[in-house]
Amino acid sequence: MMARFFLIMALAMALATTLAFATTDTNEETLTTTSSSDEVSSEDESSPVRGMSRILARYKPRATMTCDRYPRICRDKESSGPDCCKKKCVNVMKDNLNCGQCGLRCRYGTTCCGGRCVYVMFDHSNCGSCKNRCKKGSFCSYGMCNYA
Repeated sequence: MMARFFLIMALAMALATTLAFATTDTNEETLTTTSSSDEVSSEDESSPVRGMSRILARYKPRATMTCDRYPRICRDKESSGPDCCKKKCVNVMKDNLNCGQCGLRCRYGTTCCGGRCVYVMFDHSNCGSCKNRCKKGSFCSYGMCNYA
């Protein structure tokens, strides 16, 4: 039921967009006609996208803010971390690709916990996940405390 609704909405939007571009093109053609009827334009006159390419050419994309030029953006709430590595905001205390410092990758089977790569399957202080400490006298096996 919902799929049918979304399909109908998508078709309606496509039709409206096509009609809007078609009316824009006919208005442009009447305004830009020359006295010579023998001239042939290199652009396709029936293409609805022709007018849109002119509009898009006017607006150039803004330069994206990267942390190498503006390091304060990494301190934002919605940032993925407070540290800047290769033009990306990361948290070097948790990121497996930048553990402890930029570019230091954790090997297969290890996880970045507190800026160190540890084996969470067998580490007594990080058993199964970071900061999951097994009780005194117990051991970590396969990510679980006292698994036997």
